[in-house]
Amino acid sequence: MEPPEAGGVVSTPFVTRLDGPAPEQEIARDLVRKRALPALPVVLLVFGLGWGLNGAVSAGYALVLVCLNFLLAAALISQTAKISLSLMMGAVLGGYILRLGLLTAAVVPFRHAGWMEIVPFAITLGVSHLGLLLWELRYVAGSLTYPGLKPTDHKD
Repeated sequence: MEPPEAGGVVSTPFVTRLDGPAPEQEIARDLVRKRALPALPVVLLVFGLGWGLNGAVSAGYALVLVCLNFLLAAALISQTAKISLSLMMGAVLGGYILRLGLLTAAVVPFRHAGWMEIVPFAITLGVSHLGLLLWELRYVAGSLTYPGLKPTDHKD
């Protein structure tokens, strides 16, 4: 057994935790506020022109689910990292499965609803997951000096 460190706490990989800032929540909020919300009118217009009001509603519902998915993932990571890195890794894996289940539960009851158009919904769900991540990647700092978003000289 290892001797206790200062304060009587044994440092092992199972109890190591992160006490610093949580950049994942900042990134997820930025992704939703500055990327998804400005893209929403374009998504609604494109799918509204192609599938009418039902297409726009379906695409909007998909984009809302994507945003909630990103926010939930960030919350799971930031909250569990404060407890233990092992818990965080388990939460990332389990959270992925949980979030897939939640997405399924949010879709299955409405798949035959009159307002649901599957094609615009599926396109928006798939493309916006990857598209928003790639778009946000331009604004994330890749160094430990600035964890999270890159610093800006001007206000957005």
